[in-house]
Amino acid sequence: MRAQFVLSEIGVGLRRNLTMTFAVIVSVALSLALFGGALLMREQVSTMKDYWYDKVNVSIFLCNKTDAATAPKCSKGAVTGQQKEQIEADLKKMDIVENVHHESADEAFKHYKEQYSDTAIASVITPDQMQESFRVKLKDPEKYKVVATAFAGRDGVESVQDQRNILQNLFDLMNGMNIAALGVMGLMLIIALMLIVNTVRVSAFSRRRETGIMRLVGASSFYIQMPFIMEAAFAGLLGGAVACVLLLVGRYFLIDHGIALADKMQLVNFIGWDAVLAKLPLVIAIGLLMPAVAAFIALRKYLKV
Repeated sequence: MRAQFVLSEIGVGLRRNLTMTFAVIVSVALSLALFGGALLMREQVSTMKDYWYDKVNVSIFLCNKTDAATAPKCSKGAVTGQQKEQIEADLKKMDIVENVHHESADEAFKHYKEQYSDTAIASVITPDQMQESFRVKLKDPEKYKVVATAFAGRDGVESVQDQRNILQNLFDLMNGMNIAALGVMGLMLIIALMLIVNTVRVSAFSRRRETGIMRLVGASSFYIQMPFIMEAAFAGLLGGAVACVLLLVGRYFLIDHGIALADKMQLVNFIGWDAVLAKLPLVIAIGLLMPAVAAFIALRKYLKV
């Protein structure tokens, strides 16, 4: 009987405040969709870092005849055969080095022509202008500074470059988008909480006569507050469900179909459906608990029982 009464009161409350309840559902859905999207974006950045950082190399560029005349670090002349042998030997002795590949000037010229054959400068570049280099694969890409410290400034070395820096701007951009999404989510969350508090206040005011009667017949505070809390929780649950649908639809159209980023950006290792599905229970839980807690706190002020 008590459960039936509570459920009937929830239905009455939702019908009386239908417009505000709808606003709560929409604001909760948008804020939780942004929250889930931010979590997925962070996981995507982490996945991309793990994928690409495992493939990038440290490049040690060696001085050539052209550099000897123009680059201060190559003032002692082009790299000698003995210097190259010593650099390669020292690299192979390092525990953090997985493998070392020497790229000759001719190989560098060939790769350059393959990549930039349609540019004007490609027709005037000659093999002797290209730099020899050692492409070093590290066991831990984070240990780049160990190699840089050991070889930067050595005779015959023009520069030591970490290819991770090429990717860092992309990751910084994605992290910035993630922060922006979290900021918008925070704003939407505040709006949702304000709507929940206002909805509870209006609902409590419209049913002040019923609550007064319940107080007179000895109903407990929890029993009186329960319909209001359940109303907010139900609206939040619907908002959480809508947010889950938005996340699933977003993953479907952005990556698999529609825009189909997976087909257009085949070199990017996108997160799978398992990552999206793993976030849905958290979204549902927050959608259920957040409005319920907000309603409970609001009732302490607007419903004196």
